[in-house]
Amino acid sequence: MSTGDETLLEELLSGKHRALARTISKIENRSPGYRDLVSELYAHTGDADVIGITGSPGAGKSTLVDKLAETYRERGETVGIIAIDPSSPFTGGAVLGDRIRMASTVGDMDVFVRSMSARGTLGGLSTATADAVKAMDAFGKDKIIIETVGAGQNEIDIVRTADTVAVLVPPGSGDDIQTLKAGILEIADVFVVNKADRDGADRTVQELREMIALDDGGGLGGGHHGPDASTHHGGDDGSPEGESERDSAWTVPIVETVATTGDGVEALVDELAGHRTYLVESGERASRSRKRHAEEIRTLLREDVHTMLEAQLERSGGVDELADDVRRGETDPYTIANELLSPVERCLERLETERPTRN
Repeated sequence: MSTGDETLLEELLSGKHRALARTISKIENRSPGYRDLVSELYAHTGDADVIGITGSPGAGKSTLVDKLAETYRERGETVGIIAIDPSSPFTGGAVLGDRIRMASTVGDMDVFVRSMSARGTLGGLSTATADAVKAMDAFGKDKIIIETVGAGQNEIDIVRTADTVAVLVPPGSGDDIQTLKAGILEIADVFVVNKADRDGADRTVQELREMIALDDGGGLGGGHHGPDASTHHGGDDGSPEGESERDSAWTVPIVETVATTGDGVEALVDELAGHRTYLVESGERASRSRKRHAEEIRTLLREDVHTMLEAQLERSGGVDELADDVRRGETDPYTIANELLSPVERCLERLETERPTRN
């Protein structure tokens, strides 16, 4: 790692927000040396609570994130916010910039807001997002909130980065709930019916409860959840009797909020905290962390192998020339792929024979 990056790391770990901003810029731009820098961050991560906020456009995500940050600050906790915006077709950068709707914490240095570009990736999350989370975690932020684009079923990518996912459902969603059942709704650890002061909120809550009940106890989102859901209204504890113990499985709560006034936000914060407790006590947090790291390893391998093969393609005359060979009937894509991968396979076989046996 270069001397400049070592200084940057030291400043980040000492709590300088400018260093945090520069680190995230370096990560997002994939600047030279960023991988060595991220590698050094890992030893300082693992303490932050990472929360994903997702849902359809217009559900009030930005306003709710603002109120969440304000509530956490009132509780003495520091907050990092990553707002994933659609990519500009011209620059590849975030279109919306830092959200103007996040106004309650403006000027509070313990709330760090950063907009990042989706860059057209699955779920609106670029690979850089996970690395930016690590930077905030190493910096010492207690809560890291990721607000996603809200593009539909591809939002399931958020589960690979966040510990807890809150899915916002606006009132009057009606048939949309059933339409989304196989996608975005399945990832929820907490359902949030925002704008609960509007007509249709009660019906939306009921539809969500029925949808969860019809899941036959299998648990939405890969078995994270139980078959029933408790409902909180405007901060009042509306949990059914016996709901307080979650030692066997997590029961997905439905929280009603009015983000513009802050109603229900305290109840949401409590449910998010409850889910974190469940993750720790059940061992699920360690399991999710292991899966997350495994996916990171696979992603890095895919990126590196892709880069190496692209370079090999160029040395072979470029993909266009090879495509012309296929067009002329001189070869085929499978043969080309096998020829390009043969050196990699031979290298791996040699490493396998040379690797010392583990005890």
